Amino acid sequence: MIESIQKALCKYWGFDGFLPLQKQAMECIGRGTDSIVVLPTGGGKSLCFQAPAVIMPGLAVVVSPLISLMKDQVDTLSECGIPAGRIDSSLSFDKQKAVLAKIHNKKLKLLYLAPERLVSDSFLEVLRKVELSFIAIDEAHCVSMWGHDFRPEYRQLGLLKQIFPDVTIGAYTATATEQVRSDIAQQLRLKEPEMLIGSFDRPNLVYKVRPRKNVIKQVCAVLDRYKDKSGIIYCIRRRDVDSMCAQLAAKGYSVAPYHAGMTDEDRKKNQEQFINEKVCTIVATIAFGMGIDKSNVRYVIHTGMPKSLEHYQQESGRAGRDGLEAECCLFYSGGDYGVWKSLMSDMPPETQKIAMSKLRGMYRYCTGGVCRHKAILRYFGQDLDKDNCEACDMCLGELDCIDDALETAQKILSCVIRLDQRFGGGYTALVLTGSEEKRITENNHDKLSTYGLLSDYSKHIVHDWIEQLAGQDYVEKTGEYNVLNVTKKGWRVIKGKETPRLLKPAEKPVKVSKSAELPVNKLKTRSNPSKAGQVAFDMFEQRLSIKEVAKSVNRAESTTTQYLVEYIEREKINNPYPWVNEQAFGRIINTAKEIGGDRIKPVFNFLNGEMDYNQIRISLACFRNNG
Repeated sequence: MIESIQKALCKYWGFDGFLPLQKQAMECIGRGTDSIVVLPTGGGKSLCFQAPAVIMPGLAVVVSPLISLMKDQVDTLSECGIPAGRIDSSLSFDKQKAVLAKIHNKKLKLLYLAPERLVSDSFLEVLRKVELSFIAIDEAHCVSMWGHDFRPEYRQLGLLKQIFPDVTIGAYTATATEQVRSDIAQQLRLKEPEMLIGSFDRPNLVYKVRPRKNVIKQVCAVLDRYKDKSGIIYCIRRRDVDSMCAQLAAKGYSVAPYHAGMTDEDRKKNQEQFINEKVCTIVATIAFGMGIDKSNVRYVIHTGMPKSLEHYQQESGRAGRDGLEAECCLFYSGGDYGVWKSLMSDMPPETQKIAMSKLRGMYRYCTGGVCRHKAILRYFGQDLDKDNCEACDMCLGELDCIDDALETAQKILSCVIRLDQRFGGGYTALVLTGSEEKRITENNHDKLSTYGLLSDYSKHIVHDWIEQLAGQDYVEKTGEYNVLNVTKKGWRVIKGKETPRLLKPAEKPVKVSKSAELPVNKLKTRSNPSKAGQVAFDMFEQRLSIKEVAKSVNRAESTTTQYLVEYIEREKINNPYPWVNEQAFGRIINTAKEIGGDRIKPVFNFLNGEMDYNQIRISLACFRNNG
């Protein structure tokens, strides 16, 4: 069978060999063994079921979650000369009828379906009359609640083993932790499936993570490094895509948008322009990328933190599929956490709990002091076989670390030992920062010599450092409650024989010297905003509305508007969109020019109160930045 598959690979796809694990995956189908195949983006996952389908008798049924993905795969197969078809809601009745006729006349080798259609009574009746070669579940992580893109309709696929007990089932995905893989096997009722897990490491990808400051400037710096090269920019929301695309186009960059709010026709046009290199950069939500076969993507930029490491591994993995070096830049902010939390608020409680856990893991990746390749591999249950990957900002020495990393690490590890290695990171951070919480004092941990040793920093910063030490194997988490234990490597730090990396915190120490002696009006300057103000700044970076930000930071809209004005002044923003529309901004600026000043009340009076004070304040702040 493998010889026949090799001939088919050469004839239809032009390949003369196999990528890692492809041969084993195809052999599973050939001998009738259920399998779960996890191959990272670019690993040739689709060929694992497409090639056997060509040479085996009967029809292979492929389950896919997206119409666009089905269409792309069927179109590609058809161009290769392989008889493939799909049935989905985008096809007319006549076209669906034509595909059914091909099934009846044994004219198809592969049939793509959505899960809900496959398990419908009417379609199961159709398939009962057909010789099935096997069933392939693509994007199989959708089966599991622990997967990064859980879809309840995928759960119904467990029926297939009852209805077709002798038909082989293969489950395929690019990203699945051990927990997800076990859940897939259980939910699909697979019979002793063979687990084929590829390496999640992409050594040719250079990972870089930075706090988001002036995101347009940061993005442009990457684009300028890869002039006229293909790349993808991911944004969290549709309006972020539109705003980013408009600003980059205005600066002369070759860009096109892609998101679910666009028409099918416009999405298809922009995607084809990108694939055919008529447009250098696609600016998109995560709706873009599944099934896109473009090998020469030189950079992937995330302008906001993805909601899980699975998403990040999959999206960043669209770079460098040709094996050449590619850059993956992630610009994050604490405000991203709030944005995702808001977007997840409508989830069922159990699903939301899982999603929030993944989100916290993603945030730890952004803020951690661990080799990026090692952090991703560990998340998926694998490890890097070297200390320095030479392909991330951490290992390349591009990030700022604190000067007294050894002393700070010794304080943290000593505290873990003083706590008899019986507590987790959160509690340890409370002790180190001198918390007066009841549980600390009741345990007499306020009497420890390590109590308050890092009281100049917030609990959040210290907890981040603990996570960084854990990521570098100086402490390990054990048991159900992630209790901290100092490792052999950690003891080397305590003895001063090894120095870890601890990142400089983005925020300032919580104690500012002589602050009590300063006048009240000097305590909160624009360069040092309040905690609520800083969160608001992060959310304004995402172009959230004043109303949304006010709700998140629990402040009045008037106070939040003042935060926005300070943000505009600090970041030198020269247009107020989306907070003030273009027409209103134009009227306000023209009025300011006409009366020869930028004071709010004269502008308000001149416009006879047709514009409110907040619109004027915001617009004039931008006006001043324009000189």
